[in-house]
Amino acid sequence: MEIDDVNSITVLGAGSMGHGIAEVAALAGYAVNLRDIKEEFVQKGYDQIEWSLGKLAEKERISESDADAALERVTTYVDLAESVADADVVIEAVPEKMEIKKDVYTELEAAAPDRTVFATNTSSLSVTELAEVTDRPEQFCGMHFFNPPVRMQLVEVISGAETADETMDLIADLAEEMGKTPVRVHKDSPGFIVNRILVPQMNEAAWIVESGDATVAEVDSTTKYGIGLPMGTFELADQVGIDVGYHVLDYMQEVLGDAYEPCPLLEEKVEAEELGKKTGKGFYDYEGGEGAQIPSDEVREDVEDRLLAVMANEVAGLVQNDVADVDAIDRAVMLGAGFPDGPSKMADGAGLDSLVETLDELHEETGAARYEAVELLRELGESGEGFREGDAVEGSGEHDYETLSVEIRDSVGHVELDRPHRMNTVSEELLDELSVAIDALDDDDEVRAILLSGAGDRAFSAGADVQSMASGGGQPVAAAELSRKGQRTFGKLEQSDKPVLAAIDGYCLGGGMELATCADLRIASERSELGQPEHNLGLLPGWGGTVRLQRIVGAGRAKEIIFTAERYDAETMREYGFLNEVVDNDELDDRAWELARDLASGPPIAQRYTKRAMRSGWENADAGLEVESQAFGLLYNTDDLMEGVTAFMGDREPEFEGK
Repeated sequence: MEIDDVNSITVLGAGSMGHGIAEVAALAGYAVNLRDIKEEFVQKGYDQIEWSLGKLAEKERISESDADAALERVTTYVDLAESVADADVVIEAVPEKMEIKKDVYTELEAAAPDRTVFATNTSSLSVTELAEVTDRPEQFCGMHFFNPPVRMQLVEVISGAETADETMDLIADLAEEMGKTPVRVHKDSPGFIVNRILVPQMNEAAWIVESGDATVAEVDSTTKYGIGLPMGTFELADQVGIDVGYHVLDYMQEVLGDAYEPCPLLEEKVEAEELGKKTGKGFYDYEGGEGAQIPSDEVREDVEDRLLAVMANEVAGLVQNDVADVDAIDRAVMLGAGFPDGPSKMADGAGLDSLVETLDELHEETGAARYEAVELLRELGESGEGFREGDAVEGSGEHDYETLSVEIRDSVGHVELDRPHRMNTVSEELLDELSVAIDALDDDDEVRAILLSGAGDRAFSAGADVQSMASGGGQPVAAAELSRKGQRTFGKLEQSDKPVLAAIDGYCLGGGMELATCADLRIASERSELGQPEHNLGLLPGWGGTVRLQRIVGAGRAKEIIFTAERYDAETMREYGFLNEVVDNDELDDRAWELARDLASGPPIAQRYTKRAMRSGWENADAGLEVESQAFGLLYNTDDLMEGVTAFMGDREPEFEGK
């Protein structure tokens, strides 16, 4: 079966994952049968789909007609045989217990057509063992969505021992048709990729606290503000459910051995039914207390070393056992867990030799199996190489990029911000690489115009990487220099003698909008949202926005945009004069390249002197930019900034006190 042959999808299980998967499939145009064991369960799932589609339409992510059409494609069932009678693909999302899933597949095998492909949404159980219940193991694989499926981009596609290549291709193609990013897991192994990285890290955090080596606050402060992950380790455990991680560890220990022995602290929480947010209490108290209040100033270097060492060991184990390659691991963890960088790159940055030394010291001290360094990790540490040593990354000329994709086509130098897992937010590394890329394209005589865009269809750039800012130590001198770095880097686009076009799709906020401001022309899709939300964080635009925006839209409009900190739709920004053109969502790429090619075919000498003449006609901006840098640095050390960043991460309204 090929992807064009798939018309009908059955989702077994109408819980939070099942109804989310059904919604994604329906939005992709498939006829969806949603089945659960009781009418009340399946109706609740259907109602959740209706509510979610309504929210998407309300936020103008889809039209009301698209929402109605998607809902009409969903049919509910209680009888399993009826639900799968004409199914091309069945996606199973029943409770994460081997016995329950096996019972479902026994019944499913008897009822489904011979052509039907089975895909399990298990997050950690053996795909091979589940497939053995059926008579079609070659048509059986894992298709692990992440919660919530409507928002999360990643789908792990997992091969069982007998899964056919055609089945893997089909399910990967199906994930792409649903607008997701499939990452292939070549060998069935507990936890697959993301949980194999996250769950041992949670376990190690628990062991650190259990042994008295650090507190919960110190571990989470280190995870969030030292390593720079989206949430503290214990905060994440509470969010997901402590029992979920505990049961994954229990299964890992059964299959892989004592290196995955669950920490007694986790077992105590499970036995006490203190499972996190869903029970009101876990490592933090969400009913009688204030929930996860994580200090930013209790970062511990030794805790960071331990967590990174355990993470690096898991990466090495996955690679050594041919479960997944380094690129797949990094892509999966960034998309599925929101890591700012891939775990292999983070480990390389810490130094593999140092991480092996940390593991060896812990193993000598405790004798625990979890600290036995994987052979591959030890070899890489001794050789001085890294996981990514020698990897070819797409770039321009002799330059390699991690956060950008750079190509030259039809005399157009195309720079794509390539952090879709982070909504293409601008990190210091991206600033550094963007500076190099602009210089390289500016010096290349083959390049006659520059096109800027963002990877994916969610964001051109959603602004500065707030997590990187929050973990930067809050030093005003460093912050002011960061402001100047952004001003200089973005300013290179203004200073370039070549025409620069920004193609905006999705969010263009904060630093992302400041980047677009430096282009000569700006084109956007209808669904794009633009704005300077820095005042919501207690900041001001720090990469040139206070000076450059008013030159384009006028002082009054610039003040409105900055002071209100609101988001504006594309048509409004066209009326304000910020955008030159707004096009249909599916036409942006073609129109952007058409316009970029037109610019590239123009008279380069005339273009060069036109830009120079227009620049010389501007008022002197140096003083304004220096004031902006100094103000940015001072604001970076205020309580209001910490309140703004904390509120942003906690998805709440900030309460500024002017301190």
